[in-house]
Amino acid sequence: MVDLIAVLVAVIALVAALGLVGYLALLNSAARKRGASGNAVATYVRSRWPVAGITTAGAALAWLLTSGGGFLDVVAILIAAGSGAVAGKELSRTIERYRTDR
Repeated sequence: MVDLIAVLVAVIALVAALGLVGYLALLNSAARKRGASGNAVATYVRSRWPVAGITTAGAALAWLLTSGGGFLDVVAILIAAGSGAVAGKELSRTIERYRTDR
């Protein structure tokens, strides 16, 4: 049962982290197309890449740890929960910052 919970938490964290990576890639692409006027957005995106990379690596590591025993499942849950929470918070912060319907 703990193994199933660990896998679910790790997969959800990986989806959140990849969502952050995808949104940052989308913003970066749009900023590049705007040229000099998109420079502020491109700078912001460059500052967020390390967070996106670390949360994705943490979620992937947690998913790999789910193949271990009971102790590693608990460690995987903790790592995945942390990575998913940080990625989700960063994603919602970035979306709120660049929302166009304000």
